[in-house]
Amino acid sequence: MPLFDDVIPTLITDTPAQGRELAIMLARKTIASIQTDADTRAGLRYDYATDTAKLMQAGQIVAIEFQTIAAANNYWRD
Repeated sequence: MPLFDDVIPTLITDTPAQGRELAIMLARKTIASIQTDADTRAGLRYDYATDTAKLMQAGQIVAIEFQTIAAANNYWRD
């Protein structure tokens, strides 16, 4: 079973808003998979929370995840 099947069984969502929420969750789960130590992640939060460039990079990661979800949902068109 792939790693995220139990948490994220599908990329299909009913609305773009749900797709955006899923994109944020995917980005967070990806970071948690890369940096598995919760204490280390918590220790790094101040660094990126106070750095505009790092916050913008986090936004770019969510945007890339959202592009993937939008494509999987055929951009929510019939």
